[in-house]
Amino acid sequence: MKKSLYMNILVPLDGSKYSEKALIHACEMAKNYQSRLILVYVVEKSIPINLLDRKEYLEILRKFGNKVLTKGKETATKRGVDSKIIMKEGNVSSEIIKLAKKEQCNMIIVGSKGLGSAARLFLGSVSNKLANNSPCSILIVK
Repeated sequence: MKKSLYMNILVPLDGSKYSEKALIHACEMAKNYQSRLILVYVVEKSIPINLLDRKEYLEILRKFGNKVLTKGKETATKRGVDSKIIMKEGNVSSEIIKLAKKEQCNMIIVGSKGLGSAARLFLGSVSNKLANNSPCSILIVK
């Protein structure tokens, strides 16, 4: 069997409509190239909040991330694509780049915009950082 150009496709999810669109594109590519899909949610840990609220805040983000990943896996399964889900914690862009290297991804498919929280504005666009620092090709879905 011929090796696919895109063996491993990484799809960062954040619960936004843009990441959902990215997942749908990724499912179609995965079917066309017989690729493996890796879905990732990154809990952003660098948001400055006071220490007492931090544990609670991170727990809320973890629960939300689990829901996003579960929904993403269900979407992929309905579209006939097998997927692996991973949750990371840290700087969103950095964690995605590290995971892409570790999993030897050939493509990252990401939404053009995220949830639009104030923190994301301060951190800069994740898709922009990925486009400039990714170890592999990127498809940014609008």
